[in-house]
Amino acid sequence: MARPVVLSNGEMHVGLNRYGLVHDFYYPYVGQENHTAAKHLRHRVGVWVDGQLSWLDDKTWDVKIAYHNDVLVSRITVTHSGLQVAIEFDDFVDSSSNSFMRNIHVINHGDNERDIKLYLHQVFVISDSYGSDTVQYLPDEQAILHYKGHRSFIVGAAHHDGRPIDQYSVGLFGIEGHDGTYRDAEDGELSGNPVEHGRVDSVIGLVFHIRAHSSARCSYWIAAGKLLREARHIHRRIQENGVLHYLLQTTLYWRHWTKPFKTMSERLDLPYSKAFIRSGQLLKSHQDKHGAVIASCDTTMLNYERDSYAYCWPRDGAYVMWPLVRLGYREEPLHFFNFIRRVMHEDGYVMHKYQPDGTVGASWHPYVHDNANIAPIQEDETAIVVFLFGQYYSTHQDRSLLDAYYPTMVKPMANFLAGYIDEETHLPKPSYDLWEEQFMTTTYTTAVVHAALCEAATMADVLGDTEGSVRWQTVADDMKEAAATRLYDYDRQYFYKGLRRVGGELAADDTVDTASFFGAFMFGLFDVSSDHMQKAYQTLLQTLVTDGPGIPRYERDSYHRINDAAPSNGWFITALWHAQYLIETDQIDQAKSIIDWVLDHSLSTGVLSEQVLPDGSQTSVAPLTWSHAELVSTLLDLAMTEKQKNRDEKTNPANRS
Repeated sequence: MARPVVLSNGEMHVGLNRYGLVHDFYYPYVGQENHTAAKHLRHRVGVWVDGQLSWLDDKTWDVKIAYHNDVLVSRITVTHSGLQVAIEFDDFVDSSSNSFMRNIHVINHGDNERDIKLYLHQVFVISDSYGSDTVQYLPDEQAILHYKGHRSFIVGAAHHDGRPIDQYSVGLFGIEGHDGTYRDAEDGELSGNPVEHGRVDSVIGLVFHIRAHSSARCSYWIAAGKLLREARHIHRRIQENGVLHYLLQTTLYWRHWTKPFKTMSERLDLPYSKAFIRSGQLLKSHQDKHGAVIASCDTTMLNYERDSYAYCWPRDGAYVMWPLVRLGYREEPLHFFNFIRRVMHEDGYVMHKYQPDGTVGASWHPYVHDNANIAPIQEDETAIVVFLFGQYYSTHQDRSLLDAYYPTMVKPMANFLAGYIDEETHLPKPSYDLWEEQFMTTTYTTAVVHAALCEAATMADVLGDTEGSVRWQTVADDMKEAAATRLYDYDRQYFYKGLRRVGGELAADDTVDTASFFGAFMFGLFDVSSDHMQKAYQTLLQTLVTDGPGIPRYERDSYHRINDAAPSNGWFITALWHAQYLIETDQIDQAKSIIDWVLDHSLSTGVLSEQVLPDGSQTSVAPLTWSHAELVSTLLDLAMTEKQKNRDEKTNPANRS
């Protein structure tokens, strides 16, 4: 189940499922310590009316989910025709405090005045621990407290006139024969049990007397703190100021943050403009305040796989930061570079992936290859950080950036890249490929390393580091020359996926891989107008672009394929790479058709997953931050093209059609 809504402030990140229910709740890191990380855990919402209770996820409600325009605030509307009740939720994570809030509108569509009771259920697995949590009612706060160790969550609610909750109860969840305290709501009355420990949950209730065809309003929140006093302080401020105060504050925050996107979006058609802004906000929502950029906070995969995507891959993070750099953002890229500088190995490389707190993430890559001890890395992840920093410096031309980051990050990384070279081929030594599967020297990695060394040499020139500049540029030049002779497959007229040594001899992998084409094009390893590139593009079309805009990563890709007989799934990332090439080669209409396909296959909130099944439905995690990064980059390319087109028309009116 995807997360059509994600809400975040850099410390608290909340994911809502397709029923509008809390299903992921991260704090105090985006992507780490998910306090609802289990298949059966979700915060239920129920409505009791006319003697019966209905939960929003019992499949009897019509659910419509969207975001408000231009801000990371969701609008969820649920309607039950049988009960003649509708509820509207405006949901957000406060921009200035660690609190999740819901502004709630309960509507009676019936012809009679009725008592309608709203029940809000919470269940936490605090710090991913399945036991020894405590839940209790706080009479002074008129709220519920869930806590364990250095994590406290206070759940509060209030009627529009400030009256507190009408009912409450706490109890056991999923152990000792207990389904959960939410069952206590099914008769329309909560028992008022004040404390429990172990695996626990809680329910609060608000009772409304609503006239026919009228409505009532209330608010709900969860305040988080590392200590009880922190959570209590936030809770009391919400009680004093009201949820609407923070809704306005958060709305203003997002409108301010989005200004560069809005300015650029004026060059785009409205559907593209909306997708551009929304995707930009989703990128921001996945960056932890300590700098890590999380691939996806959707924990759906935990239901079926061994792990989630809630890690920072340096590569994914760089692709997310790249369009922000182009748009002139300063703070987010600097946080990312600071994170990388903290986690970087003393030898100048970064590992496979990291947790948001900077510890090394889970990996399936061994240290041993052919009886040799080799770091289990993807070299392109180190290279793209150097490349991105070069882009960042070029954008801002701020010498202090080089003074701070050149000796502590750029130089050690560039030295590693320049030293991790096969003396025979002048190409990078083997490491894991972009897709984390093959240990070889790939065309994609070669392209990124080449671009990184060129950027490093340019920065060295600025600082007068002649030794570094000459060394890195020489290695880059040798690498580009070697690529032309060793990485192009004249039989298939495409770039080799990569080279590996078998029995001491080089063997080529001729799998047609989109990453090979994209890397060669995007990072300048081959000129876009070269014969190699043009023939490779035709091979790509004939081999992989065979059934609409969706493109698999490579031939015979089996990842998340529904069965062995089914075609490989298309990826949004690869489709958008194709669009970027088309924009670069002035094939704008074809590029727009791909963008249209991407938008047509997004969720109602604009959220993109990783892959698209043959039937057109999304699969794997959603949102996938990298998918949105490529959409932003593609639309940014398009906007810049439209800007140039407008300039040309003003210069030469005869060009106007």
